[in-house]
Amino acid sequence: MPDKDGTATAARGPLAGLRVVELAGIGPGPFAAMLLADMGADVLRIERTDGSPSDIPPERDVTRRSRRSVAVDLRSPDGVRTLLHLAERADVLIEGFRPGVTERLGVGPEDCWARNPRLVYGRMTGWGQDGPLAPTAGHDIGYIAVTGALHAMGREGEAPALPLNLVGDFGGGSLYLVIGVLAAVFEAARSGHGQVVDAAIVDGAASMTGLFHGMMAAGLWRDERGVNMLDGGVPWYDTYETADGAWMAVGAMEPKFYAEFMTQLGLDPDEARRLNRRAWPALREEIAAAFARRTRDDWAKVFEGTNACVAPVLGLTEAAAHPHLAARGTFTEVNGVTQPAPAPRFSRTPSAVQSPPARPGEHTREALREWGVRDVDALLESGAVAQP
Repeated sequence: MPDKDGTATAARGPLAGLRVVELAGIGPGPFAAMLLADMGADVLRIERTDGSPSDIPPERDVTRRSRRSVAVDLRSPDGVRTLLHLAERADVLIEGFRPGVTERLGVGPEDCWARNPRLVYGRMTGWGQDGPLAPTAGHDIGYIAVTGALHAMGREGEAPALPLNLVGDFGGGSLYLVIGVLAAVFEAARSGHGQVVDAAIVDGAASMTGLFHGMMAAGLWRDERGVNMLDGGVPWYDTYETADGAWMAVGAMEPKFYAEFMTQLGLDPDEARRLNRRAWPALREEIAAAFARRTRDDWAKVFEGTNACVAPVLGLTEAAAHPHLAARGTFTEVNGVTQPAPAPRFSRTPSAVQSPPARPGEHTREALREWGVRDVDALLESGAVAQP
């Protein structure tokens, strides 16, 4: 991957040497591509030549980081040939269109495998490549709704609580796509054959509910909202408002942690009361009253370094300054934008933010030449590819 002055520099991370073509989209696809690029993969983001509409300015879009951008007109025969040339030299291609779109464009799996039988073809959708809803539009909220995940979140007697788009798009989508393509690359190295990875958000989100299906089967979970151990149904696993209108998060599940939590809060840690469900409403009121007497930062100091499993609820703008996250470098700053640092961490081949977010088509000329496309100037002149 070239440095700022245009000279080549080796990518850092355990995926250095892996080549990925990303057909630009929104949401989970770009996030998956970012994860691969942070880990050192050479990811080319293929964008439309007429620009990619987005509410986020490209230079501020964290999910665009660590990779180069090439603008290709896939409505043009020369643009299609260019993409197939890139697929021929890639290990992975990822796309997030509705089922059948890339086939109609002439860059579907069979088209790519005719050039590169080892290519892993990752497909990111909400509903999957088949099934009654496969051709329809959707968003995160609908995907997690039908899996049971959304139903389980929120207070008893209240509407389901929306978990941003972390559970569907990024949890059930991006992470499962990354797992899938890396597994398929591993297999292709042995078989010599690529395959399609059908990463459907509904499948991934459903997969993440496995623990709760097991707990229901064991009689340890009720298929109701806000009445269970991990959904705010117990007083010692919940959030409480403080004197300044902020919040503290409590997760004192085990008896010894509960005892320490109650002691630090100045309340009776009686175990018999913890086990008596009838006592929970009064217990919750006592805990709430205790937290309401002091500010969030006061309570954070009280619980810091203890095993009470209590933490302050921080805003996105506050999180980077938390002492533990600051010590670990969990957040970083790139071109003035504070953002999460690459994760997970590797002891010998650390990941890195390889580069700031690119403008659409910023690297068309250099990247295509580096990937072996010879007639770049002619392609630029014809409009099959573009560079601002």
